Amino acid sequence: MFRFHKSLDIIQLFHKASSPASVRVANLLKQVSAGASESATEDQASDHSAQSNNRRDVFELAITEEPPTTHQLVTMLDYAGQTGIPSIVKGANNTTEALKLFKESAENLNRPVIVDWNNGKVYAGSEESTILKMLNALPKKS
Repeated sequence: MFRFHKSLDIIQLFHKASSPASVRVANLLKQVSAGASESATEDQASDHSAQSNNRRDVFELAITEEPPTTHQLVTMLDYAGQTGIPSIVKGANNTTEALKLFKESAENLNRPVIVDWNNGKVYAGSEESTILKMLNALPKKS
């Protein structure tokens, strides 16, 4: 039977290398990405407990220190919803304020920001359990 192959989901991290929290998030995302693409064996030396419960399909991980484009930011704010906007852009309570503050300075973006572009999810922060919940929320596709 012929099936079209779905392209990989894209998870993007808007990263700040000088931020320890952002570095931890980048490392976590790399581990989850590796765990999604490989199955670990029981006799390997390192701990794979976080990977063994992985329900996430393989995804493309994009890590960038560049700020998002205006279009990307608007999409991220849409994903976050009205109540999530202050977590994405410091001092903003709505999309108009967020765009204004971001245009004044890209430093107003609360990094790290993780975006699941294909599934319409965004999270600004470094809480590991929230990130894992966001990434593992989808069941494996057959």
